[in-house]
Amino acid sequence: MTTLKNKKVLSSWSGGKDSCLALWRAHQAGAQVKALFTMFDEDGERSRSHGVRPEVMRAQAAAMGLPLFTAEASWASYEGQFVAQLQRFADDGVEAAVFGDIDLDAHREWEEKVCAAAGIEAALPLWQQPREALVREGLDAGIRALVVTVNTAMAPADLLGKTLTHELVDELVAAGIDPCAEAGEFHTLVVDGPLFAAPLALVAGEVHAHGDYRSLDLSLA
Repeated sequence: MTTLKNKKVLSSWSGGKDSCLALWRAHQAGAQVKALFTMFDEDGERSRSHGVRPEVMRAQAAAMGLPLFTAEASWASYEGQFVAQLQRFADDGVEAAVFGDIDLDAHREWEEKVCAAAGIEAALPLWQQPREALVREGLDAGIRALVVTVNTAMAPADLLGKTLTHELVDELVAAGIDPCAEAGEFHTLVVDGPLFAAPLALVAGEVHAHGDYRSLDLSLA
């Protein structure tokens, strides 16, 4: 893994448990975390990764005392916009981008490609670690996350809105569901963590259905 001690880094921030744990590990490794970076859809209304409202992601950043930088893009323009923003970070002295991917080679290859294009390193602190162990490490570190999207073809719809706990991990493992959800079984939103000054206060709104997916709309209380 890239040595992060004393390096200026940014977090590629989805708002979920894996990017949060990767950020926490980078912090523990002595990195100087300068910012969070999130890609949004063309209208800037939802994050590309987890469909989260921008005000919720800003609240996450504020709770950690970090600036949140964003860019808006279609899927067609995503890579170009991503590289352009990384280049701006590089111009400001950022040396590496921290990603929360664990073992999907295609993701790592893409991240290394866009970082190389911007002249910075790609750091993956969770790479090839046991999935269940990572989830439990995050829980033990104080990461509290809600399930905000479920792929009902792969996981039960009643997971939606639940808080990830050791007990829920036990249930998922018993049901043969990856508790890390690396295949996209579900997505999470972090509402508290070891870098948070205080937990987020969120209000649950409507459940949106799109194909096999069910998503819970969360807004600030």
